[in-house]
Amino acid sequence: MEGTNDSGTSRFMAKRDAILAAAAAAINEQSATGMTFADVARRVGLNTTSITYYFKRKEDLAAAAFEHTLNTLLAMLDEAMAAAMPEERVRRYLQLNMARIARIDRGEEAAFAVLSDLRATEEPVRSRLLARWREVFRRTRALWGSPNGRAQTDLFGARAHVVLENTFWLPVWLTRYDADEFGRVEARLMEVFAGGIAGPVERWSPNPLDLDQVEAEPGRAAFLLAATRLINEIGYRGASVQRIASELNVTKGSFYHHLDAKDDLVAACYRRSFDTIALAQRRADEAGGSHWQRLSSTIAALIEVQFAERAPLLRTTALSGLPADERVAMVARSNRIARRFAGVIMDGIGEGSCRAVDAAIAAQTLMALQNAAFDMRHWARTMPRPRAVALYASTLLFGLFDDRILAS
Repeated sequence: MEGTNDSGTSRFMAKRDAILAAAAAAINEQSATGMTFADVARRVGLNTTSITYYFKRKEDLAAAAFEHTLNTLLAMLDEAMAAAMPEERVRRYLQLNMARIARIDRGEEAAFAVLSDLRATEEPVRSRLLARWREVFRRTRALWGSPNGRAQTDLFGARAHVVLENTFWLPVWLTRYDADEFGRVEARLMEVFAGGIAGPVERWSPNPLDLDQVEAEPGRAAFLLAATRLINEIGYRGASVQRIASELNVTKGSFYHHLDAKDDLVAACYRRSFDTIALAQRRADEAGGSHWQRLSSTIAALIEVQFAERAPLLRTTALSGLPADERVAMVARSNRIARRFAGVIMDGIGEGSCRAVDAAIAAQTLMALQNAAFDMRHWARTMPRPRAVALYASTLLFGLFDDRILAS
């Protein structure tokens, strides 16, 4: 009967959906650990006790928000798989993502919860969610069909990861475009996915770049690296000061000797990461060669940094844990780096070493590529490192449907 507390009624489900949407917004702003019942209740005009009628614990609410994200991704992938060919499937998956973002922009749909805190959830929820995430990855990889041997399996896995990460990164940079431009953005992004950035005669032969830097404070640098690895693995909230100190077998007091607060730590990790990317760009320019050579050398060096794990780059997912002013500053630095990538691509187009693509959009795909490579470090260990770097970079530099890298 309409209006009862029966969980099958439309009113119950509508309220539950509103709570999930509010939880997703809170998670995206503050992380799953930072989300509170009080904040979610305020967003939907309820009291905290009313929220517990639908979800007994905060962890149950966060898990439901993550499951909604995963179920949405699986539904889009199922629809994309109905297309006949790999390129058509990827195109359809991109269309579905762009349409969803457009609905969010019009206020017709709520954004779903980002998955950066998935590994910070408690057991047994974590195992269930991670199994669901692995299913998302498998179905994304299946967009390319059945692989013909191990080499194609590896390549399809890299492509799947890059597609997923780029669609997750989309909402961040799409804010620079008006909604009536979304169709053009989608078309230009698909051009990068389909054809890559390299010119038709270019091959994979990056120059090695020296990214070693002299650390003025080795102890502080060790904290930054330990924190970066932990935040990348379990999220900003999961990587507590105590846990970071334990990784280095030191006391919390040692942490505060080097840094004033955890927010200072994350900001410092970002600065170190951005400094590394900027150094790679400078070293590639100093090495000379065509602009394709410079671009491919930069990307190869940064992927190597991520796969090696010695001094990885901090994932952009940690941005939600920073104060607003710090977050704005870090995004501004990221945008400057992306503009430099775009400049190299434009110069490459001018000299003919890069394809005629939208350089600003292509640059954002590269930001997602190098940023997310840390998550593929276990995949990279299953093959020689140069091979892993080449396969992963090929996804965007040569396109998602070009197998020439397998013959190199």
